[in-house]
Amino acid sequence: MSLGQHLIELRKRLMISALALVVGMVVAFIITDPIIRLITVPIVDVAASRGEDLNVEVMFTTVTGPFDLRIRIAFAIGILISAPIWLWQIWAFIMPGLTRKEVGYTAGFVGAAVPLFFAGTVVGWLVLPHVVEIMATFAPTGTSLFYDATYYYDFVFKFLLVVGVSFVLPVFLVALNVAGVMSGRGILKGWRVAVLVATLFAAVATPAADAVSMVMLAGILIVLFFAAAGVSMLFDRRKSKRQSSLLPPEAAG
Repeated sequence: MSLGQHLIELRKRLMISALALVVGMVVAFIITDPIIRLITVPIVDVAASRGEDLNVEVMFTTVTGPFDLRIRIAFAIGILISAPIWLWQIWAFIMPGLTRKEVGYTAGFVGAAVPLFFAGTVVGWLVLPHVVEIMATFAPTGTSLFYDATYYYDFVFKFLLVVGVSFVLPVFLVALNVAGVMSGRGILKGWRVAVLVATLFAAVATPAADAVSMVMLAGILIVLFFAAAGVSMLFDRRKSKRQSSLLPPEAAG
């Protein structure tokens, strides 16, 4: 296609994706009440556990705060609801320019990255209550904790996003291996750095006092790193065998 045809095709794909996002946001806006109740469960648990010792509440500091929060939640959930449509639009736009092998690799990477991302968000959700509870223990007895609703939502959203993305990083290591940038042995040689980075990330993402959550998160990231190194070494071995089979008998001997 010409450049003009590519631009027309891109505009078409963007319009379909935008329409899907708007529909997803409308649906998500309707269910914001249960979502808000869900993300505030850790705060409710803290309030119940501390009783009269600590007053814990979520508050809105502006007139438009409740509406703004619902819009932000609707946007985030709308992206997830409409993901099958806009992901397909992206795929349909770039697929004609890919070879059959590139299509297979891309489908494999997406097929691995999406479940890993959601697995990461699930782990983040399991860790989140411990983070909120540990932080609340630093409040003196007889004081109050008033969480700004917008700030609290941003904290939850960013926390889940960061943990989810961290679970996808091993997929990028495998992609670098497939692209010939890094060998499997090269990835494995960096295990000390990977363990250090995973531990530091887990320490930053979780409270220092919550050692269980930190060890759990760091352990999962380390296991994913070694899995990526193992898969990369397997790809290298297959690539080496394939290259050996293409060599003439004299060269192979």
